[in-house]
Amino acid sequence: MTQIERARTGETTEEIREVAAEEGIDPETVRRRVAEGRIVIPANRNRSARVVGIGKGLRTKVNASIGTSTDIADMAMEVEKARVAERYGADTLMDLSVGGDIAAVRRAVMDATGLPVGTVPLYEAFSTAIEKYGAAVEMPAELLFEITERQCAEGVAFMAIHCGINRRTVEMLRRQHYRYGGLVSKGGSYMVAWMEHNNMENPLYEHFDRVVEILKRYDVVLSLGNGFRAGAIHDSTDRVQIQELLINCELAETGREMGCQTMVEGPGHIPIDEIEANIILQKRMSGEAPFYMLGPITTDVAPGYDHITSAIGAALSSAYGTDFICYVTPSEHLGLPYPEDVREGVTAARIAAHIGDMIKYKRRDRDKEMSMARRDMDWRKQFALAIDPERAREIKAKRGNGDSHTCTMCGSFCANEILSGMFEEDKKGSDKE
Repeated sequence: MTQIERARTGETTEEIREVAAEEGIDPETVRRRVAEGRIVIPANRNRSARVVGIGKGLRTKVNASIGTSTDIADMAMEVEKARVAERYGADTLMDLSVGGDIAAVRRAVMDATGLPVGTVPLYEAFSTAIEKYGAAVEMPAELLFEITERQCAEGVAFMAIHCGINRRTVEMLRRQHYRYGGLVSKGGSYMVAWMEHNNMENPLYEHFDRVVEILKRYDVVLSLGNGFRAGAIHDSTDRVQIQELLINCELAETGREMGCQTMVEGPGHIPIDEIEANIILQKRMSGEAPFYMLGPITTDVAPGYDHITSAIGAALSSAYGTDFICYVTPSEHLGLPYPEDVREGVTAARIAAHIGDMIKYKRRDRDKEMSMARRDMDWRKQFALAIDPERAREIKAKRGNGDSHTCTMCGSFCANEILSGMFEEDKKGSDKE
């Protein structure tokens, strides 16, 4: 049985206990929310990995996406990126490889990390079709299911499956006269091209029950992919995106009823005044299935800094109720991420998730501790509380350490040093509180 099926019988699994302990929540609360489909635990029974809970009442999680392209297919670099993502605090990893030996890269990545690993099986299916049949549109539909099963058997913990693309959404895209930014989902574009060329329905939508049965065998979490996510601010929350979101929410409910853990993806590029509406819609239409937010990128004009544009959106998304964030790196829209980009992307997304959780759960104790450590010029504690202690130490050391208390920002004009000891008896946050 899957986690959701076991939770429905009243069983508190070891994974549920681990999530509860990590989050500081009562195990029964976690079990109940898993049973309701409001929490998912991506833990393929064929691979031992870190146990991570995603969903209602839990800390907002961060995913780091890596993977080869047809231009740069360096397995060693992908392994290094996986290790960097884990080192700097990613909760999960997605291998989105489309170039080189995709299966070998995936296995190497899973061997290199203890994080749950996700994939998009559509990528390998279309890449295989190009290699074997000369074109992606010549892919036999059966190949999709074969590759999905093979990746599940290897231990993939969650999969982005593009089930919400169907004849209805494609027709809607045509009727709204395409988009300013076109289609930016690789899987979405390939699937639309395949459907149009073959004049057929999307097999993943038409045979959704088969998709669910494959994932259930391994207890893989179904992440309903947003192939029609907006790739431009002026395309956000358009009819085709919302139509796909509604379909995915319905499918999430169906998959959940069938005993498969499910979550829903959204939205891509979006202005900040539309984020809350997307989250409200997804939560109500899906019965509060976990929401996996890609980005979201909040302006189109900052290439090289899209880890910042997405962190702004991710912080708001987390505050409004998003459960899971996919990071964006500085190389977004410009090229394949390198390891240093992965570090920047993971850290920016973790900061955003923390900011959102401060609002969503009123969790501000860590910030309070940091404030007191700064007031008291306790550098060891400041570094321990920092989201990236290594970067904090690097910056302070590079600019000189000042004296034993201050830094070189103010030197002898340090405000806290000037008043040191003057209000000792009036301090809040002392041991006697």
